[in-house]
Amino acid sequence: MAIHKFVPKVYHTAIGTHEPVLNIKSGDTVITTTVDAGGVDASGKQVTEGGNPQTGPFFIEGAEPGDMLSVHFDRLAPNRKFGRSSTVIAPWVLDPQYIKECPKGKSSNWQIDLKRWKATLIEPKTKLGRLKLPLEPMLGCFGVAPPRRQAISTATSSTHGGNMDYRGFCQGATVHFPVFVPGALLHVGDGHALQGDGEIVGTGIEISFDVQFTVRLTKKKPISWPRAENEEYIMTVGNARPLDQCVQHATTEMVRWLQEDYGLDARGAHLLLGQGVKYDLGNFYDPAYTMVCKVSKALLAKVAKGKSKKRRRA
Repeated sequence: MAIHKFVPKVYHTAIGTHEPVLNIKSGDTVITTTVDAGGVDASGKQVTEGGNPQTGPFFIEGAEPGDMLSVHFDRLAPNRKFGRSSTVIAPWVLDPQYIKECPKGKSSNWQIDLKRWKATLIEPKTKLGRLKLPLEPMLGCFGVAPPRRQAISTATSSTHGGNMDYRGFCQGATVHFPVFVPGALLHVGDGHALQGDGEIVGTGIEISFDVQFTVRLTKKKPISWPRAENEEYIMTVGNARPLDQCVQHATTEMVRWLQEDYGLDARGAHLLLGQGVKYDLGNFYDPAYTMVCKVSKALLAKVAKGKSKKRRRA
């Protein structure tokens, strides 16, 4: 296991089978940086075009189609003192008759206090005043190269990950990806200092990031959609439009996971989800929406304990 410190020089606004910037192995850790969604770095300089530029891709040695790549976010932290966000809710999130009342589009500026871990609204001036909010850093867009040598815009998402904008993809989370191409080709970018559920204005507080992640490869472990976990939940991700389709993808992937790794039969998985499932809206703005299906690890532990008691009585 090695630690790699990587300074990016090129960025990509599509996730695809690009020339890798660094070869790493399962168990390795990478310490690097990302620019913000507009291509602005930690010094405030625009170093690349906007559109969720990605750092990478990173080639994971031994990764082959049909494997699973797990990415643990060891550290995700804003690395400058200002961020920007949009200010107007997307029209498809609102009643049609209200849209004519919407304010005109405008960006907002936020002061980022890295010592007090807060964001303060500087402009525009509204009745919110100098609103202060605690930081909740997360990555909005990241993933592996999609199948069939596709290059998919970082504006959207699919089975490979991409622009999912889920606030649960924060420090301490582990995200599992299907591997579609040799080396997996992991991309990371689009740091948000803070974002509400759904990314309904089209941005979080966009900012450059310091990123540290560790990768692990599981051979011959095919999955269909991204999966994830943290201390409290296991999660599955569906990316699609309309919204019902991404719910279907996320729920089906969870049913499969419960059967594959938690020893449940189909009926048991359906029954458990029927009363124990939770859903989070990742994004309701991008070309593909994101829905996250969650099951509590505490609930799964009770299920496992109950099965163990049955075996002992038998």
